Amino acid sequence: MKLFDMMHDAFQPFMDGEIRPLNVMEVSNLWFFLLATEITMRNEELGFNLAQDPELKQLLKDIRETVHLPIRDELIEFLKKEGVPLPKTTSEKPLGDFQSIPEGAKLNDEELANLMSYNLASGVTYAARGLTESIRADVGLMFSKMIMKKTMAGLRVKQYLDRHEWLRIPPYYHS
Repeated sequence: MKLFDMMHDAFQPFMDGEIRPLNVMEVSNLWFFLLATEITMRNEELGFNLAQDPELKQLLKDIRETVHLPIRDELIEFLKKEGVPLPKTTSEKPLGDFQSIPEGAKLNDEELANLMSYNLASGVTYAARGLTESIRADVGLMFSKMIMKKTMAGLRVKQYLDRHEWLRIPPYYHS
């Protein structure tokens, strides 16, 4: 994607020279973002198991594979390289067909899709915080890429929600 190249080119001049140690805010933001990504992936795995709509299942799978797995892997590699201990996380959920769970004990497709939308929007917000609080250009670039990936995925989910008339729209304001 050319947008990623443009972001990299914008940060590149600031990545030359001596690399400072991570500051405590950078470490905290990266560490919590990794933890939140792992938790989001558990939600996506559960959602995949519960979703009825094949399109929603595919959307959950695609976002996990193209957004959250690459973000998680990049964060793990970066934090390990910097000597930062990784957060403890839960194991991945097995993927399967769990349709026998009673209706009132599981989320329906509308709830799953809106939860995914909320998680992506929250991720954009937290990544923006990480970007604004980062000093090192490589950390800022990482958070910029996360913002873009989650924003693009969020647009796909929003289109899905809109097609199914599940998009939550606040009331219109008339003065």
